[in-house]
Amino acid sequence: MKILGIDPGLGIVGYSIVDYDGEKPVLLHSGSIQTQKGTRESARLVEIFDDMTTIVEKYKPDCAAIEKLFFFRNRTTVMPVAHARGVILTVLEKHKIPIFEYTPMEVKQVLTGYGRADKKEVEQMVKIALGVENLPKLDDTVDSIAIAICHTRSIMV
Repeated sequence: MKILGIDPGLGIVGYSIVDYDGEKPVLLHSGSIQTQKGTRESARLVEIFDDMTTIVEKYKPDCAAIEKLFFFRNRTTVMPVAHARGVILTVLEKHKIPIFEYTPMEVKQVLTGYGRADKKEVEQMVKIALGVENLPKLDDTVDSIAIAICHTRSIMV
């Protein structure tokens, strides 16, 4: 099963393609969609729509696991992230890809056993799950991998 993991954002959308055979997740591809700050929000959303469409059509995931908006400390970022998330959900729905949503706390709980784990703890568990020494540099991309791995463990239950 190919899982598209997504960490949504307006400036950066982290994404990953994780293959899961029921035993061990394997990272097939990861990257990010980065939009230009200072550009109209509507133009940035179109760029996310187009790039996400390309990713979905290229990798043909069986399902998608996306971070659910749960709580934001910064009120100025919550709306643009929600808009980006809406565009991403639209692409997934248009391509009839089943969507599974997880809060950051759920991802941390599933990966580390502690819902308030820090980034380093999550990164370490992603490395262990994949059996790798190194991860992509961008936090958003690593978060997308963590979200996909969270889904692999949620479907086992």
